[in-house]
Amino acid sequence: MITSPPSRRRFLAGAGAVGAAALMSGCVTATSDSKSTSGGGGPVTLQSNLSSPQAKSAMEDLVAAFDKRGGATAELNTVASETFRTQLPTYLTSANPPDLLTWYPGSVADSYARKDLLLDVSDIWTKPELSGYSDALKSLCTSSGGQKVFVPTAYYWWGVFYRKSNFAKWGVQEPKTWDEFLDLCDKLKTKGVAPIGIGAGGNTAWVASSWFDYLNIRINGAQYHRELLAGKHRFDDPEVHKVFDRWSEALPYFDPNGTALPFQDATTALLQGRTGMMLIGTFFADAAPKDQLDDIDFFPFPVIDPKVPTAEEAPTDGYFASARTHRADEVKELMRYLATAEAQEIYLKGSSGTSLPTHPDAKDSGTALVKKGRALIEGAAEVTQFFNRDSSDALQPSADNALTRYLAKPKEIGSILTTWQREAQKIWGR
Repeated sequence: MITSPPSRRRFLAGAGAVGAAALMSGCVTATSDSKSTSGGGGPVTLQSNLSSPQAKSAMEDLVAAFDKRGGATAELNTVASETFRTQLPTYLTSANPPDLLTWYPGSVADSYARKDLLLDVSDIWTKPELSGYSDALKSLCTSSGGQKVFVPTAYYWWGVFYRKSNFAKWGVQEPKTWDEFLDLCDKLKTKGVAPIGIGAGGNTAWVASSWFDYLNIRINGAQYHRELLAGKHRFDDPEVHKVFDRWSEALPYFDPNGTALPFQDATTALLQGRTGMMLIGTFFADAAPKDQLDDIDFFPFPVIDPKVPTAEEAPTDGYFASARTHRADEVKELMRYLATAEAQEIYLKGSSGTSLPTHPDAKDSGTALVKKGRALIEGAAEVTQFFNRDSSDALQPSADNALTRYLAKPKEIGSILTTWQREAQKIWGR
């Protein structure tokens, strides 16, 4: 369900980006946990997609801290992120699924909740650990039937990231408009630098969706973007063609190896100065040496049409539980702990520290980068999440196919969009 975006005043009074995301991600459909029982024995199995070295280490710290408290214990199983993404439907439908899983709220959780695969955790939202969460966050995790199936623990922002020392060395500055951005690309190209890295190769083709998302919300607006992803517009509409008309202006500046490199390798290229900048979420920092983070900065995706309210991508992360768990009480105990300020600060300390905690009393890392990111989100007119998070995991492969084909053969955009619409219609028609 699409709901009206909040005013900026309500946005700032809520939970920052999470508050706006909550109101724009749609409601999660009610699920039943009638299959769940408690007292299954043994530790809670926590299946995590946070597989980069820093994030994995932070999760290990988190589980260790939970285990030391006494009571329920947890067992962490970390899976490569893209393997996790592919296997998630299997995890949730298996006879013996993981008890608790990292993933996303909103429409993504909705697709699993509709199949009665997620545990109803409404009761823990009345407990002290979650009582201070904003109404917007509660909305993000609440089903249309009034049940809650998710605990959010962090959110982050997307931006165009670069190394400050490299920009200084090259004598260039952050752009604000699309024309300034293209001028920056020209300057970098004359210096023998591939201006734009992308990291849409290997198993991270989904990164290309960030370019589609941002161009669409800058040209057609966030409301049109959400409606498009909900099947209310067509991918071969004239408005979508405008997105690729603009994209074609930047395409000559993309790293020619961009569709051969996953984002982790594209991050290395950025840090080594082989590329100038990259549109990415702050999760990329978990693949970067911590001692280089002070040299990282970002600017917002450039304004294309000043009349279009400026929206930003700020996805929310957290946990949902299997409706088939035999340890419902223990799972809820762990979810309550994960919702605390203590737990979220432990994770931030062990990871790159570039995400923002959802608990109102939790402290972020306080770095200049994080302060700038928080200001970006809180100053946005509207907030979106990401392509699959505003649509569904099922729709993401259609975007991967269309956008990687476009990057390889941009002149075939007409047939690409026709095929994309046909693939998307199969998903929407289910």
